[in-house]
Amino acid sequence: MNLSVDLFGTTFQNPVLLAAGTCGFGRELAEVLDLEALGGFVTKSVTLEPRHGNLPPRVAEFGAGMLNSVGLANPGVAAVLRDELPWIRAHVRKPRVFVSVAGRRESEFPRLIEELDGAGGFLGFEVNLSCPNDRTRTALPFALDRDSAGRIVEACRARTGRPLLAKLAPNDPDIVRTARVARDAGADGLTLVNTLPGLALDPARGGALLGAGEGGVSGPALRPAGVRAVRHARAAVALPLVGVGGVLTAEDVVQYARAGASLVGVGTASFADPRAALKILRGLHRFGRRHGVSRFLDLVPPSGVEDGRADGEAPADSDGGDSAWQA
Repeated sequence: MNLSVDLFGTTFQNPVLLAAGTCGFGRELAEVLDLEALGGFVTKSVTLEPRHGNLPPRVAEFGAGMLNSVGLANPGVAAVLRDELPWIRAHVRKPRVFVSVAGRRESEFPRLIEELDGAGGFLGFEVNLSCPNDRTRTALPFALDRDSAGRIVEACRARTGRPLLAKLAPNDPDIVRTARVARDAGADGLTLVNTLPGLALDPARGGALLGAGEGGVSGPALRPAGVRAVRHARAAVALPLVGVGGVLTAEDVVQYARAGASLVGVGTASFADPRAALKILRGLHRFGRRHGVSRFLDLVPPSGVEDGRADGEAPADSDGGDSAWQA
């Protein structure tokens, strides 16, 4: 199967990305994973100031995935410009890199874009409008306030000519409307979806398993919400979509593609197996041979068109996928 994807004025050698917050700035996985085999990756979210993140424990597993509350821990934009982006520029050749940006206030997003835009080593930005784990904010995530989300994207658009992805939330009651707001404000693409707010309690003592209390649900439990969001957005907007949430196998990537995603992010699977993305790539080639699919993008329906399956119908050749979570 030809896995190349032409988007944003460049070519991704394949559609498999590492999702934001799961690979640091690339170098964290460079010794255990061949980064050059990937289609790309999205960096950890960058904030204006260094952040130490939320109280530990920050991660808890459950039967269908993982709950995390890292809290956007990162070294801050100055350190990223000094240390991280030069490393990416020197060591990353084939993968296309997006820098994720996050802020407490609307005004912080365009400031981050301004500071980062002149640096080399990356293709574009992912605007993190939807993190549920930022305990420094008391309001809803920006993605759940459409007026705010639109203002942020518009302000970021005014400060860069690079591709701009808006990352939206799985618990948005009208994600189609939010997708259109982001499009109209100048987003070049959408990332669907972020983690879903959740809570896990210790049965013995009744307290939260995470130090911050609530966290974000990822892994297989999130996949149906992600696929649904991609399918609804694809029918509504003619933007490239990045599907994220519960991707463990090649068949999961195909689900997202059939829903309308041209690129797919691997996240939680990398915690169980840092080489999961490479196994997924090999699985895509096997899927293509088995089903006579010569080109990955042939799986992706055009915007405004769904894939023809009846609601609730399972995708062909699904292997269940979830067994990989137990690796």
